[in-house]
Amino acid sequence: MKLDLDGFEGPLDLLLDLARSQKVDIRRISIVALVDQYVLVLEAQDIRLELAADWLVMAAWLTWLKSRLLLPEESEPEEDAETLAGRLTDRLAELDRMRHAAFWLGGQVQLGRESFGRGAPEILRLEDRSGIVADLPALLRAYATARRRATAAAPYTPKPRRLYSVADALARLRLLLGRAPGWTVLQGFLPEGLASPLERRAALASGLVAALEEARGGGLDIRQDVAFGPLLIRLSREVRHERAA
Repeated sequence: MKLDLDGFEGPLDLLLDLARSQKVDIRRISIVALVDQYVLVLEAQDIRLELAADWLVMAAWLTWLKSRLLLPEESEPEEDAETLAGRLTDRLAELDRMRHAAFWLGGQVQLGRESFGRGAPEILRLEDRSGIVADLPALLRAYATARRRATAAAPYTPKPRRLYSVADALARLRLLLGRAPGWTVLQGFLPEGLASPLERRAALASGLVAALEEARGGGLDIRQDVAFGPLLIRLSREVRHERAA
């Protein structure tokens, strides 16, 4: 809205800025002429309603500012006209930002304008053929039963294995050692029929412990020619002399 008033000619928002910076004397502005020009704008057919509302707000603030300047100050002065004009400018700037945001929202894709939903919705009919009829109490009872069954389950116990013990190896060693002619590999005294690798390792470990125990008691001699080589055992000299006598 361009104004043509006594003392000012230009846009209404420029008049507010000049009044704020005290570069124009708004006391010389005729409020009657301002209202007449505003009425002419409203009577125009191509006027935008939002602009007319903005101009009405600015004109009202200018009228109020002029009244503040013309009327005598009260005993308790309020905010001066410059502060109020600055506040009006800030509000108009905020209004302009909201207008731009509304314009941006209006340009977005809208259902029924740029995009359209499908026609008649699909009619889905759900049929329960399971035959299960359950209510909340039955569901709670089933849950409690499952919880009790889970907590009452026995802990996992691995299946015991029958492995070759040290006592078995010691008894077999004492039985077969006298039949051996001389130095014999320790593996030769292990029992036959050891199927799994675990059983063979357990038998070898038990045989080694039995041989060491028998050697500690003086019943046999142990020899190993090379590091990590096979262990050789035989009856000790004392035992051989006793059996020879």
